[in-house]
Amino acid sequence: MTPEDLPRLLDEALTAIQQADSLDDLEQLRIRFLGRKGKLPEIMAALKLAPPDQKRAFGQGANQYKQGVTQALEEAKQSCESSSSPANALDVTLPGFSPPQGGNHPIRQIMIRISQIFDRIGFTVATGPDIETVFNNFDALNTPADHPSRDEQDTFYLEDGRLLRTQTSPIQIRYMQENPPPVRIIAPGRAYRRDTPDATHSATFHQVEGLYVAEKVSMADLKGDLTYFAREILGPGVKTRFRPHFFPFTEPSVEVDFTCHVCKGKGCRVCKNSGWIEIAGAGMVDPDVFRSVGYDPDAVTGYAFGMGLERIAMILLEIDDIRRLYDNDLRFLRQFA
Repeated sequence: MTPEDLPRLLDEALTAIQQADSLDDLEQLRIRFLGRKGKLPEIMAALKLAPPDQKRAFGQGANQYKQGVTQALEEAKQSCESSSSPANALDVTLPGFSPPQGGNHPIRQIMIRISQIFDRIGFTVATGPDIETVFNNFDALNTPADHPSRDEQDTFYLEDGRLLRTQTSPIQIRYMQENPPPVRIIAPGRAYRRDTPDATHSATFHQVEGLYVAEKVSMADLKGDLTYFAREILGPGVKTRFRPHFFPFTEPSVEVDFTCHVCKGKGCRVCKNSGWIEIAGAGMVDPDVFRSVGYDPDAVTGYAFGMGLERIAMILLEIDDIRRLYDNDLRFLRQFA
């Protein structure tokens, strides 16, 4: 061994110390490089046998080796002890931690469920913009110019003359303008009306509307499809009732009731002792609506219906106040995740 070998031996020792993973490994390296049977005694033995002209350089190299290895071991030991301290230690006996995961909002859950039900009988989903033209929202739907729904007290108008749609019916208009019959769609989405929020009303709400247009579509088709929907959404024992009503865009028009899901039609507080809960408005599409989109009312007929998703959510999830759906209270929403 010569003085020229000592820097190489020091590099080997430092490299091994840097790669050590634990205090036990460092102790083994201390014994290997500094212990009584390790590398340092070999260096000191070689120093005694070195020629007189090499002893000075040999002694300096041996001292640098000892100091370098000792310092490296001490620094590595401190680093290892810090990383294995109680504050950073991994306690494998602790229960696992699951990060919070998102989920569909109750309204979104109901929307998906309704879409799946109608998908099974051939309906597809159509969408449209929240900002609409007066023509699509009112004119094409046969709404008279003096109808109260056109008033600024009921509708959110924008500065350019457009408005926030008051219903999802404009989606039906847009779809018929772009597609020839037959048409079989549902149109779920958000709608807006000037309203004072309370337990059952909101200025922003959700609807799902349906439209079926083809040759010889009749009221029997409407009753059959909505009865099927009622049984799928609320159970096989649910009954439906159709009451005469008026809507500008359908003729004849009906209100659709389902038997109360709580009392099963016997009468209770929820249904105001009537046994029925109003779910939808519907009817046969008025010929004037067909003319506004370029359809021939002598060649096709159709039905349309619309229902509020919040009302269905309140029924299915037994929610007593619509505002709970929009308070962003995670304690409440997690019940339905």
